Amino acid sequence: MAFEKQIKSIGKGKTGKSPSLPPAPQKPLSDKQERAVREHKERETLSQLLEEERIYQRGVISIRDLIAPASFQVNPNFLKLGDTFVRTLFIVSYPRYVGVGWASPIINFNWMVDIAMYFYPVNAAVILKQLKKKVGEVEAQLALDREKGKPRDPLRETALQDMEKLRDDLTQGIEHFFQFGFYCTVYATTKEELDRVSEDIESLFGSRLIHTKKGYFQTEQGFNSTLPLSNDELQITFNMSTSPIASSFPFTSSDLTSDNGILYGVNRHNNSLILFDRFSLQNANAVVFATSGAGKSYAVKLEIIRSLMLGTDVIVIDPEMEYKVLSDAVGGTYVNVSLSSESKINPFDLPRAVTTDQGVDDIIRSAVITTKGLLRLMIGTPQGEAGVFGFSPEEDAILDRAIIEAYAKQDVTVDADLAKVKPPVMQDVQNVLEGMTNSSGLVERLRKYTEGTFAGLFNSPTTVETKNQLVVFSVRDLEDELRPMAIYNIITYIWNVVRSERKKRLLIVDEAWWLMQHEDSAKFMFGVVKRGRKYYLGVTTITQDVNDFLTSPYGQAIVTNSSIQLLLKQSPASADLVQKTFHLTDAEKYLLLESGVGQGIFFAGNKHAAIQVVASYAEDQLVTTNPAQLLELEAERRAFEQELETRQAEGAGVADEEAKRQEIVEKTRAEGEVLEGQLEV
Repeated sequence: MAFEKQIKSIGKGKTGKSPSLPPAPQKPLSDKQERAVREHKERETLSQLLEEERIYQRGVISIRDLIAPASFQVNPNFLKLGDTFVRTLFIVSYPRYVGVGWASPIINFNWMVDIAMYFYPVNAAVILKQLKKKVGEVEAQLALDREKGKPRDPLRETALQDMEKLRDDLTQGIEHFFQFGFYCTVYATTKEELDRVSEDIESLFGSRLIHTKKGYFQTEQGFNSTLPLSNDELQITFNMSTSPIASSFPFTSSDLTSDNGILYGVNRHNNSLILFDRFSLQNANAVVFATSGAGKSYAVKLEIIRSLMLGTDVIVIDPEMEYKVLSDAVGGTYVNVSLSSESKINPFDLPRAVTTDQGVDDIIRSAVITTKGLLRLMIGTPQGEAGVFGFSPEEDAILDRAIIEAYAKQDVTVDADLAKVKPPVMQDVQNVLEGMTNSSGLVERLRKYTEGTFAGLFNSPTTVETKNQLVVFSVRDLEDELRPMAIYNIITYIWNVVRSERKKRLLIVDEAWWLMQHEDSAKFMFGVVKRGRKYYLGVTTITQDVNDFLTSPYGQAIVTNSSIQLLLKQSPASADLVQKTFHLTDAEKYLLLESGVGQGIFFAGNKHAAIQVVASYAEDQLVTTNPAQLLELEAERRAFEQELETRQAEGAGVADEEAKRQEIVEKTRAEGEVLEGQLEV
């Protein structure tokens, strides 16, 4: 027993437990096995990542979630996407002839509409084979009719001519053949509105003899066909050749390129040039609306430069001396109108030579009315509404008699030759008023402009000449109180010049809102805009205070009588009023809000396009109003003048040295001649 115990205790440690055997050595894995293990681990890791990604994506909003409607209800003749009613119309037949741009009224239709066009090329050989067969049938029918003595069938004969021409064009490669599908999806907030808009669109198509139908029991397919997915689920097409298909190009209305005129800018939609002659429209008037710094003056100055090149005379009313550099560069006349200026304009001037059948008595009567309008601004008292100045009935009658008598004292009567008479000045009217009863109030108010602070502005004969091609009147140095009166007086003078000689002219009125502040000046400005066409005059009205201008009844009338409108960047405060006035779509309104400098919408008659005003480098140097750029130009000018002075000084120094050298040469030559004479002796 003891021996057995000893045998059992062999190999036991102090713990009395048998020691563990060392692990058997592992056989190394082959390359194939190691690669399999790695791929297995990678698959497990990838599977885990994909599962985590699926869990994460459950809580993420996708693009589909954002654009999907809250509900999708399919009805036989319309869809309902949430609260929006949808209907699709398609074209089933066309007339024999369609003009270029026949789709433009639909493209420009003032409603939310989606339009899809599908073009399927067709093998010409197949069409030629079918045409050959059809031509044979028509010719056989015509021959049969002739044999039976039936009258000629114009419809069949026309169809035969069309088929023969199409066969020739297809054979020569002039035309290609397509199947053309045109779908139009309309959106509305109510069922009644959807029906009304659908009828309007069908009427537009019908006016061009184009027959349309609604997609009954195909509403979902029609809606899907007009989505930007290029998926034609309707498959309703019409056979057409290249020419009529080309006429369906939708953006012809944006093209404002003509053979005559000047460059206004570049079409932002198709990069075509906007070349236009404003005098080719029913009137040559224009309005330019934009916020400060949007490029109003820049665009108008470019028009001035380019119009001068075509021989058009230009007259500018400049409130901030922005046109002086341009005037000096082209050799224009710059007239600074101020209290201390030597340039004077007499408010009582008359047109010297009238080119119309208007009599002298009518001219005098018109001058009296115009002058009374100026005097209302100068010495009128507030009458009722804010901004309205005038006279009492008694004062109005007294002033009327005084002006007529002042003209009469200068021999300005119905029998006078206006080219020889000398019109009165403000002092003459005051002298007449002083001799009339109940006129003391008028005399005292008028004295400020004849003897007081403002005596130098309206109480002198005219000393201004307008024979230059470009004439600029600056009113920058006038007080705000005097600006409306001065601009009124300047425009009166310009109007007299325009009526004296009919020629192609532009009148640029910058910051025209000054005139809209008073009824008389606004009314007179509207009269010039309305009547300017008779004298070959185009008036450009520029303003940044759009609300003040458009809320004036005369401002609205000026816009109505302007065939060209240039709308640049607008402020949010005036965007809605501009949209209402010019009948803009929401997309066009947002385009104006987001436009950069020199970008906007150009209207010319019934056409309009998004515009980018562009200038050459030389033009940009002349017309820029950017303060930073002006400082750079001024620094460059000074550096150039400094360099020129330095070169002139260096040239003078070289000339002095040359003179000294010449003097030494002459002296040496003289000494040599003396020495030679001595040697001979």
